[in-house]
Amino acid sequence: MGEKRVTLILGHYGSGKTNIAVNLALALKKTHEKVAIADLDIVNPYFRTKDSLSVIEEAGIRLISSEYANTNLDIPALPQDMYAVTDDKSMTCVLDIGGDDRGALVLGRLRPGLVEEDNYEMLLVINKYRPLTQDAPSCLEVMAEIEAAANMRFTGIINNSNLGAETTAETVLDSLYYAREIARLTGLPIVMTTVKKELVKELEGKAENLFPLTLQKNFIESKI
Repeated sequence: MGEKRVTLILGHYGSGKTNIAVNLALALKKTHEKVAIADLDIVNPYFRTKDSLSVIEEAGIRLISSEYANTNLDIPALPQDMYAVTDDKSMTCVLDIGGDDRGALVLGRLRPGLVEEDNYEMLLVINKYRPLTQDAPSCLEVMAEIEAAANMRFTGIINNSNLGAETTAETVLDSLYYAREIARLTGLPIVMTTVKKELVKELEGKAENLFPLTLQKNFIESKI
């Protein structure tokens, strides 16, 4: 993770892309001087990267976000400065893309620059516990729709199978066969298995490529 300059985070609606994007940007900031996170989600205006604005700003990370994010205006607007992602090659960027194929359409604007530079990874977030992606065939169908809309291919998988605040170590372990089956069928590597940071020690040695997550405040509160 983080070997490429730009990381694209995509997946089924509600799979947990935004929380991963924020945590990944914070992790990258520890080893990279200039880090930006771009909120390109035109599907869900109510759960946004901007929810973590204070944490992002405190870490010295640039936030590229629509001026309408976190307002009461439901306008599917893209950030005016989103082309900084492809224009400023001194920045390490994480892109939070909206859910499913509709959200992936925004990549049409950035695709030429991303493909020309060829320094990106495009990661599929999977979640065994989401209603429409509970088995490999369903997940592969969503994956194909996203790739068709983006006109780009995935390069890796993020296993983010969780039940929110109710997630246990067993929840994660029960998802590993699902994730490995998707990896086998697609030929893509599982670049990370995300877990609440409180569960990392319990899962060490039992799951590969563990990535600790701090849940966004809004997400935690919605599960209480």
